Amino acid sequence: MVEQTDLFYRFGVALAIGFLIGLQREYAHGATAWRGDLGLTTETAALLTVIAGALCYWGYLALAVALAVVTTVLLSLKMETDRFARRITKEDIYATLKFAVITAIVLPVLPNQSFGSPPLDVLNPYKIWLMVVFISGISFLGYVLVKVVGARQGIGLTGLLGGLVSSTAVTLSFSQRSQDEPELAKPFALAIMVAWTVMFSRVLVEVAALNAALLSTLWLPVAASAAVGLAYCVYLYLSQRTDEKGDVDFSNPFELGPAIKFGLIYGLILLISKAAQMYLGSTGLYLSSIVAGLTDVDAITLSVAELSRAGGGLSLSTGARAIVLAAMSNTAVKGGIVLSSGSPTLRKALWPGFVLMLVAGIGVAFLV
Repeated sequence: MVEQTDLFYRFGVALAIGFLIGLQREYAHGATAWRGDLGLTTETAALLTVIAGALCYWGYLALAVALAVVTTVLLSLKMETDRFARRITKEDIYATLKFAVITAIVLPVLPNQSFGSPPLDVLNPYKIWLMVVFISGISFLGYVLVKVVGARQGIGLTGLLGGLVSSTAVTLSFSQRSQDEPELAKPFALAIMVAWTVMFSRVLVEVAALNAALLSTLWLPVAASAAVGLAYCVYLYLSQRTDEKGDVDFSNPFELGPAIKFGLIYGLILLISKAAQMYLGSTGLYLSSIVAGLTDVDAITLSVAELSRAGGGLSLSTGARAIVLAAMSNTAVKGGIVLSSGSPTLRKALWPGFVLMLVAGIGVAFLV
């Protein structure tokens, strides 16, 4: 027979559980009632509350409390999940499924062996496609973050998240907008500089994932450019304060066509870089890095990181300089976009930071 005091104690726990879940449901009702979209969530929560109450009566207080906490957390997350789901388009779902296909179906069946005549036997289908998955995953993560946070956020935050998707897209979008909204040139400059700085951080992450030994040589020049970019971001932020929102239309970064194209470009650059390094020495590799960086910094970064691994025949110092030149070449292209598409005020705001980033990276790579 349950003692009366113990029974009241269990009743109090059950009452607290009911109050906790009921409070969450009341808040959710106020947030969703205007849409008339309550669904079956409240009924399900009521059933779980009854089960928790029964557990309290039977003496399983810890289990009942755990059930109540988990239920409340899931109910609260449901509201955020609903908001996120409303931002997802049909194209996003298809792109996610395609990404799953290339990761879980295509990658495992590719041969993990090198093709070509030595010493140019650097084309490994499995490793090439693995790089496609790796880069697509980074861009896809950035796109998901934009979806979660929302596109219309502070301009600086848009630059930060957009830099994970495409720093070139951020540069082009805000450069063009600066012509129509010249009074926001400095906020736009901040977003662009943030995206450029994120690009350098992205290079370090890619190299760290593939070749930790190369990272020990590369981090200083790349970090120097990133540090200059970060310092200039602080300067731009302190020189202006605005609540203006940024709205860049990012499309889902994953499509099969561009993914296959990146794989082909990566394989081609891998082969050209190896040949240039063999027949023209470090000068040939530097030239190929500059040319490759004009269109894409990821492919040349991954190629050099692969070639400079043990047995690849490329020294760490030469590989680090090649990646720095590719990153600077890519930054120069984005600087050209600002010069050709941006307003005079935007060009004036970005020019000092642009020059300092180039000087810092190249200077540290070749002089230190």
